[in-house]
Amino acid sequence: MLYHLIDWLQSLGVHFPGMGLMHYLSFRAMLAVVISMLIAFLAGGKIIRWLQKHQIGETIRDLGLEGQMQKKGTPTMGGIIIIISLLGSVLLVCRLDSIYTILLLITTLWCGGIGFADDYIKVFKHNKEGMSEKGKLILQFGLGLVVALTVCISPDIPTDRLITTIPFVKAHEFDYSWLSPFRGQLGVYCSWGIYMIMIILVTLACSNGTNLTDGMDGLASGTSAIVGVTIGVMAWLSGDVLDAKYLNIMYIPGAGEVAIFMAAFVGALIGFLWYNTFPAQVFMGDSGSLTIGGIIGVSAVLIRKELILPLLCGIFLMESLSVIIQRTHFKYTKRKYGEGRRVFLMAPLHHHYQKKGIPEPRIVTRFWIIGIILAVSTLAILKIR
Repeated sequence: MLYHLIDWLQSLGVHFPGMGLMHYLSFRAMLAVVISMLIAFLAGGKIIRWLQKHQIGETIRDLGLEGQMQKKGTPTMGGIIIIISLLGSVLLVCRLDSIYTILLLITTLWCGGIGFADDYIKVFKHNKEGMSEKGKLILQFGLGLVVALTVCISPDIPTDRLITTIPFVKAHEFDYSWLSPFRGQLGVYCSWGIYMIMIILVTLACSNGTNLTDGMDGLASGTSAIVGVTIGVMAWLSGDVLDAKYLNIMYIPGAGEVAIFMAAFVGALIGFLWYNTFPAQVFMGDSGSLTIGGIIGVSAVLIRKELILPLLCGIFLMESLSVIIQRTHFKYTKRKYGEGRRVFLMAPLHHHYQKKGIPEPRIVTRFWIIGIILAVSTLAILKIR
């Protein structure tokens, strides 16, 4: 909004000192971080008090975890803080005519709506299971399809849409058409289909992976902030023709807007983390975790870095795999031996370590450290070929 306002004033011949700063990505990115953090700091306390007043607290099922029952009644649905802070900053600082900003705003509202509905069912309908897994997957699939169709047909997105970034190869480029078993026009259709399926899978995986990680104070918010910084840096580099040429990565015109959006995203997470660190004053709930994951997945797709996500989001990946392995092994052994057996003491993975007696703050901090290592490794491989 500020960007467009200043453009309008300049078109009228109005000039005053500092107006030109809004045309610099670096200034807008810093402004986005500051605004989203300030909104989170100022609004967070009021929202938490409102949640407490209306007794919108977390219901805890006793799983035998240390300190678990002490969290009973802690306000949930704190993802509202993240969404309000993010939207407030983005609407003020980002270019609202950018297809990248539009898609990320749609993602925020779409995933936020799914998460809010899920939290509403849990809190007000007193149904601990919330929205059905099938229902959430269908809605998330819908978002993935919207993003995939837009990426494939929008004239504002570069024409080489089937090419993405991959490490360890010359030019860091991977063409989805290589996966097509057909040639000619049928091969073209097949390639587009494969690419769209990948976009949908990335959206689903990131959204649900973040949701599974949200099980300890500060774990999902801190880890996601690290991922957000990394995606922001990659978007910045991809959107600058000189940096992209130096690193020999794909140049994506307009990707700088993704960097500014991610700056606001990180600022909102840091502001929320102020209230979410151990012992948490508020939990983000599904309204926060699903939104965070959706934004991470879609932003990676927009800057053609979706194939790097397994490394960058290694924490989310391992959390998801631990649940899949646990459930699969339990069902298999129950059929074979008549009694289900477990690979982990408890899934997701962070609860496995909690069952071992490791204090929650230590687990969260170590996961953050691993997240930083993965983030640095992700940036480093952009130069390895």
